[in-house]
Parts: sequence; C-alpha cells; structure tokens
Amino acid sequence: MPKQKTHKGLAKRVKVTARGKIKRGRAGGGHLMSSKTSKRCRSINKATGMSPAMAKKTLTALGR
Repeated sequence: MPKQKTHKGLAKRVKVTARGKIKRGRAGGGHLMSSKTSKRCRSINKATGMSPAMAKKTLTALGR
C-alpha cells in the first residue's frame, strides 16, 4: 500500500497547533479593503479556527 501524500496546497494555507487544532486565515482580505470598515479589516487579518467536521477532513488531507 503506497503512502498517503500531503496536500501541499492545503499545507501552505493552514497551520496545526501543538494541541492538534487548525488555524486558518479568513477570506476577503485580498483586495478592495478601502471599502470595508476598520473593524472588519482587523477581523479579516486575524487567524481563526476551524469547525470540528472540517478539521477532521483537513487533518486527513495533511496526512495526520
């Protein structure tokens, strides 16, 4: 049985914490930031967690 490969595109976008949780960036911060409120911009710039269901699929794709 061959080894499972790490999904490199996903590996570049998420980080796994020491306790196994997944940190990801928020969507919407690529462009058109001047039309968004300062509060919204600060929120977009912060990393956030991931739902348990999505985290399970993500860890599988990362080979963990």
